[in-house]
Amino acid sequence: MKKVFFIMTALLVAGVTFAQDGKQGWQVELKKLALDLTSTEVKHAREYDGFSNARLTSDSQTSVRGSWDSIADYHAEHYVWTNKLLMDYGRTKIRPVDGESLTNENADRILFETGYTQRLWHVEDFLGGFDAGPFATVGYETEFTKPHHSPRKRVLRGMAGAKLFDGKYLKKLYAAVVGERDFTYSPYSSKLAWEAGIELEAPVREGVTFKTDAMFRDYLDASERHPTDLDWEFEANARLDVQLYKNLFVAPFISYYTAQGKYIGPRGENVYVGVSFSFSHIFSEAK
Repeated sequence: MKKVFFIMTALLVAGVTFAQDGKQGWQVELKKLALDLTSTEVKHAREYDGFSNARLTSDSQTSVRGSWDSIADYHAEHYVWTNKLLMDYGRTKIRPVDGESLTNENADRILFETGYTQRLWHVEDFLGGFDAGPFATVGYETEFTKPHHSPRKRVLRGMAGAKLFDGKYLKKLYAAVVGERDFTYSPYSSKLAWEAGIELEAPVREGVTFKTDAMFRDYLDASERHPTDLDWEFEANARLDVQLYKNLFVAPFISYYTAQGKYIGPRGENVYVGVSFSFSHIFSEAK
């Protein structure tokens, strides 16, 4: 964490001016409304059992995943008030030749977050320019449905730290202290952690944009011990948005998530690779 703060300080030393005359007004945007859909239907697989041809012997399956990413941010001369709503849900249904159908959730998340960022400095000639300042956010994370063998996730989370933001390429780089109140398991637990994250965006050519982000959170302490407590978690996403027509995009993507349980030996991992069809729209743009 000290290294991240040191990097931020070093960047600000070169070419820093006090932030002023930045874009102002409401930025209301549906950043992504996406639907991923795959379906495989196999007939008479039992009769072809033993054939060395997976297209004839595999199980039928259907996978559907939808996501919503929207913001409503107010930009003023010396501060930004941010509001974010992120929803992600996916299910896969497998219909084996022998046995009952099996349905798994491959994504389930609702996150609402509101925060305040003080716009103190502006760096002009590094990484395309960006603003910088302290920030604080409060958010609530939950799920659409309750998992089969565990309660519905309910976490109230607050954080405060320093951030570089609103750059041409560097959309966000931050380090923060995190406090959580986890209402998922009884007795409820208060947790302390630190977190760092980055979000980058770069045009490849006209109509094609590369986007990537990553987050690392390290849990330091908790008021209650639960077998499901995490020691740390890391998430990274990368996508290539290709414009099809106006606000319609197709995007090959990869999402990676890994976490280490405090009281579990092996580290858990989830890798999701695919192609997404999405829609985006700016309802109001800060000038």
